[in-house]
Amino acid sequence: MRAVVVAALCVGALLHAHDAVGQVADLGHKLPGGIGLDAGTQPDQGLYVANRVVWFASDQVNDRNGVAVPIENLDIDAFADVIGIAGTLELHGIYVGAGFAVPIVGLSLSSDQPVASVDRLGLGDIFVEPLRLGTRFSHLDTVASYSFYAPTGQGATSAVGQPQWSQQVSWGGTVFFDDRRGWRVSALASYLHNSEKLGIDITRGDSVQIQGGAGGRFFGVLDVGIAGYALWQVTDDRGSALPPQLRGARERVFGVGPEVDWAIPALRTRLTARFEWDLGGEARPVGTIFVFGATVAAVK
Repeated sequence: MRAVVVAALCVGALLHAHDAVGQVADLGHKLPGGIGLDAGTQPDQGLYVANRVVWFASDQVNDRNGVAVPIENLDIDAFADVIGIAGTLELHGIYVGAGFAVPIVGLSLSSDQPVASVDRLGLGDIFVEPLRLGTRFSHLDTVASYSFYAPTGQGATSAVGQPQWSQQVSWGGTVFFDDRRGWRVSALASYLHNSEKLGIDITRGDSVQIQGGAGGRFFGVLDVGIAGYALWQVTDDRGSALPPQLRGARERVFGVGPEVDWAIPALRTRLTARFEWDLGGEARPVGTIFVFGATVAAVK
């Protein structure tokens, strides 16, 4: 029973970790696997409207040592549908951008212990990126940004799932190996700082994350490659209301999987599909994540 309660607490936190994802038009990247091949790529000048659908599925929760917690018939599903807008303007060779995204999230957890079951649907934490800076060269892009997540999340059932203000700084880049900027390696490193949760004395620990990928372009419109991510929690969760089972536990996870992107120039649209597996995790559910999205260049 204690194991099931711990799982419910972890998944309550997961509800707000799966609030926004992006690529091309940055809609947030708090979620491991939320960005891939173009994580560190500078978008072209323009105004972008994007939608992302995310599905995370798991039947296992690992403890702080990476050992599976014994929970019978555990089934975790987390969904998010994110709608956002982002813009980029070139000023004397420097690209200046901003973005905004609103997620709707759903979460369900079931096991042989129905007292710890979760079934929720609601608004996730809104993502705001007031400043993004970048440069573009023939074989190199660089990007840096500041963003924050506003505590608008609803529907979590556990204390750990209560919303909080979170701030994020990121820096990365993409190296291109051909003059057409098709074959490339991309990476984006982020530091996420969480404030105290609203209405309860719990503060989630800060985390460092790296996302990116490597791949190439075929037929001028089809990008295929491998995406990956790594996340390390670097400070402890703290607060008088933190459950004893979670004290000292730090989240860590690694993952990898394929990505396919298809550009449709006539519609000024780019479609993205990505599927990744958690290769290992500590103090969190481990499973698979599927991302499907569409980005439209509303103004070029």
